[in-house]
Amino acid sequence: MKTIFIMMDSLNRHYLNLYGDNRIPTPNIDRIAAKGVIFDNHYSGSLPCMPARRELMTGRYNFLEAPWGPIEPWDDCLPVELRTQKKTYSHLITDHYHYFHDRGDGYQNLFNSWEFERGQEADAWHPLVAEPDTPNFRGRNRRQYWANRQFMNSERDEDYSTPRCFMRAMEFLDKNGKEDNWHLHLEVFDPHEPFDAPKKYLQKFNDTWDNRYLFNWPEYQAVSKEEGPQAIAHIRSQYAAALTMADTWLGKFIDKMDELDLWKDTCVIFSTDHGHLLGEHGYWAKNYMFDYQELAHIPLIIHLPQTAAQSAPQAHQTKIAGRVTALTAAIDIMPTIMEMHGAVLPKDVHGKSLLHLLEKDAARHDVSHQDALHHDAVLYGYFGKDINMTDGRYTYCRQPLENSVAHHYTLMPGVPKIREQLERLQKAKTGRFLKHCHDIPHLDIEVPSHRHADAPDFNPIYDVSVDPRQEKPIHDNALEQKLAAKMKELMVRYDAPVSQFVRVGL
Repeated sequence: MKTIFIMMDSLNRHYLNLYGDNRIPTPNIDRIAAKGVIFDNHYSGSLPCMPARRELMTGRYNFLEAPWGPIEPWDDCLPVELRTQKKTYSHLITDHYHYFHDRGDGYQNLFNSWEFERGQEADAWHPLVAEPDTPNFRGRNRRQYWANRQFMNSERDEDYSTPRCFMRAMEFLDKNGKEDNWHLHLEVFDPHEPFDAPKKYLQKFNDTWDNRYLFNWPEYQAVSKEEGPQAIAHIRSQYAAALTMADTWLGKFIDKMDELDLWKDTCVIFSTDHGHLLGEHGYWAKNYMFDYQELAHIPLIIHLPQTAAQSAPQAHQTKIAGRVTALTAAIDIMPTIMEMHGAVLPKDVHGKSLLHLLEKDAARHDVSHQDALHHDAVLYGYFGKDINMTDGRYTYCRQPLENSVAHHYTLMPGVPKIREQLERLQKAKTGRFLKHCHDIPHLDIEVPSHRHADAPDFNPIYDVSVDPRQEKPIHDNALEQKLAAKMKELMVRYDAPVSQFVRVGL
């Protein structure tokens, strides 16, 4: 068995043709969709970047027990399990520089081999003692970002790390495509901000920004009056340009798969870690606001050899092999790849394999039948913030109580950067608090809870079947009691620490 997991970072499904909105043409994502099955109700679990990646490696909800952090010594991880059980060779190709910073430890070492393409965001890469040339800008642009750009040709695709990741992946296929029993984890940072790409991609979207200041990386805050509609349109054009560059190079990778005839015996999974707000709901980015559908409801496509189209479609075609309406989650990716390779799941995995939903009969079932086949509801959220749940129709946000705390369980807390972190570590307890820790002692660190920005004085409920933009919260005590009971049931099912129940009043 050969498997490939392809991930683009911060991919907002609401901009994609395959989910019914053709705001950004992505013909090569469509090519994968034409060969596979589209999942219509797929959700993130733990947000943002590193919590999502730990979840992909372990098949467990991360945000119930830890914030942004490393692979822990007790984690049963996909590449290690494949190698141990099935002698599967795994390889990581990434430009996600957070893997190589404090609290991102251990991920790349799970794989047999790994390649890291440098230069994304504020990657501490090129040395520059003198102050870099910096234009008049607005937003998060950082010194190291400008230093790195002194060493690149911004109009040359190959000077960007996303194209280079796809180049390394094509080299991997050339060298290893004829072999069997391997897993390739291929991820690219784009279209994550800063939204950079050669001008040839931006020109496709009729950007009319007047260049009053450089604006490609908004602050993580509400859209200001000074920014307004023109700035929103400009950022969306730049996001589209970055995504178009990524899609273009995805197309070259697909061409290589066509050339080597790999679709007949290779499984391909395409997804993201989370979405991104580009002015929707009056906010930029992620993390601090309510966890809207644009953040948590994410794309997923899976190609199995038996679901492939008879011949590769042309770029403009949108033929789809099938759609799945069952409720699925990021915790399901790890067990799916494990089953593809015939491996046995570790006992503490939360997710369930999706392969049964890819059978021909399952793809034709109605929504209620598919829900019975898979999850009845799923959780998602950020450590220490709200706990969210959806059953596919309703979303429910349970906010923490005032002055409540979350408990961070770790053996690798990282280096304290501020006095507050040092004080938390000084007060930490030591013990065996997690059921799945393989009897390894670890730290229990208290962290104050926090609500999302502009939080109301109630727990928001939305019926996304009729209110997909989540503009009309529902006030219904009986419905809330039902959803709260289901949330508590899921938290018990997924081994949530006691403190999580206490801090949200459950």
